Order: sequence, then C-alpha cells, then structure tokens
Amino acid sequence: MKQLLDCLVIGAGPAGLTAAIYLARFHFSIAIVDAGHSRAALIPRTHNHAGYPGGIAGTELLALMRDQAAEFGAVVTEGLIEGLERTEEGFVARAQGREWSARTVLLCTGVINNRPQIAPDIHDAALRRGLLRYCPICDGYEVTDKRVGVLGTRSHGFKEAIFLRMYTRDVTLIATDGEHNLSDDEKRRLAVAGAVLIDGPCAPLRLEDAQIVVPTPRGELKFDSVYPALGSVIRSELATAIGAEGTDVGCLIVDDHQRTSLPGLYAAGDVAKGLDQISHAMGEAGVAAVTIRNDLAERGILFR
Repeated sequence: MKQLLDCLVIGAGPAGLTAAIYLARFHFSIAIVDAGHSRAALIPRTHNHAGYPGGIAGTELLALMRDQAAEFGAVVTEGLIEGLERTEEGFVARAQGREWSARTVLLCTGVINNRPQIAPDIHDAALRRGLLRYCPICDGYEVTDKRVGVLGTRSHGFKEAIFLRMYTRDVTLIATDGEHNLSDDEKRRLAVAGAVLIDGPCAPLRLEDAQIVVPTPRGELKFDSVYPALGSVIRSELATAIGAEGTDVGCLIVDDHQRTSLPGLYAAGDVAKGLDQISHAMGEAGVAAVTIRNDLAERGILFR
C-alpha cells in the first residue's frame, strides 16, 4: 500500500529546505522533490543573507541546508513533478513514472528569469563574474559607483533603472527590441535622475576583458554590470492547473499563513506573491510549515 505522506514539498530551494527542516522536526512523514532549477544556485555570492560575513555562494548555502534537513531524515529526491491532482485524502503528484500521495502539498517552485540575448556559456560566465546580475536588491551594493546597464523598458525597466540610481550615477536604460515604451512622466523622472536612454534592438551580449558589451544602434556600449529587467516566468502551473488562484502574472495568491485558495495546498518563496528574497522565502517557509502542522492537527490529534 502506497504511503500517504503528511506533506509533499515541491522544490528544494531556500524555502523548500527550510520548510522541510521544520516539518521533519515535527516528526511528519514528508518527501521533497526537486527539479534542480533553484535560482539560489545561480548566485555567485550573496552578501545580504545574514549570518555569513564575507558572503556565501548560493550552491554552498543550498548544500548546507540539504545537510541540515538530512540530519532529521528529510532527503531530497531529484525529479520534475509533471502533474498534481486532488484526491479525497489530499493530493497525488507524478514525475517520470513515480508517484507521491500526500495530505498536504507545499509548493516552493520559484520563478525563472527571462534572459537577454546571450549565448548560454557566456551567460553563465558573466553571472559568475558579476557582469550580469538579476537582483539589484541582492547585489546593488556591489555596483556602487560603477557603470551599469539595464535592459528593458516600460514600468519594469523604469523602476529598475531608478532603483539602481541609488548606487551609482552611471545608469543606462536600453530597450531590447526597438524604441522605448515609457510614459512622459517616466522619461522626465529618468532625466532628472541622470539616466541615459538608448533604443534597441540589442544584438547578443558578449564579454570583453572585465566588461560586458551591449551592441546597440548607437554602437557598442560597455558596462561593469548589466541588469536584465525582462520579467520572469512563475512556476505556478501545478497549482493553477487544479484551480488555485493566482495574480495576472502567475504568482500564487496566499493568505497570511501561506495557504493558497485550495485547502491543503500551500506556497512559499518566489512562487507566491511577495518579495523575492532568500530571507523572505525562508520566513514564509517557516510560517507555512507551522500552518501545515496546525491545520493537520485540526483533522486529528498529533500525538507521538
């Protein structure tokens, strides 16, 4: 007879692993399934995650968290969950011929950044060297007084350029496909901030010595770092496919205790509407794990 888990955690980034530690220490039967796409693994070194003077690489942080979860019997299974179904007992999840049944499910599936035009190997090299960056909240401090390019337009590009202006006077906003699509007020505010506007299109980015090069109709522009402000894809389809409510961009809508609109289905981290930060994801995961415990306790007494 197939085991009915107390909770299936989908995703082993900072949120999923934090929740797994909590749930395992509640003596719950859990499984963690991860597709290996955590954005945290792409961080060369995070300096704003408390407790690590000098910073810590994303891969190292995830490895430490996996080791800690394993201390309590929570081991990650590699796999991509392809479908989630609701049942009388809870949920069934399937991946490559495997199946998990659980009373509750916690989605910690995160998001995927939309990338600029750049060869995959060059992208990864640029990311490791800090020439390409995706999170000004995380690492804007590292570009203090450097030459920074922002790829994008509309409100997303505008907001990112204005945000980065607090770190450096040298900010250039480059449209990726053609002319900028900005309101008169946005153009005025960018001008006041001293940000330069360049229309696209941008040919594929490349590296040259210690800089990243962005070809434009005005010629090749060289930067110390480039931030793509091109949005992201929210990995919420497992939940929305079975009726969970999401925002217009796909983030799952949760209550103050990380419950989605479907009973027994929870979400934490970047897949849920909120701040895309490691510390925030971990906090949400702690809330979700305690909520799962409390909600299961309402169904029956949790005695050892």
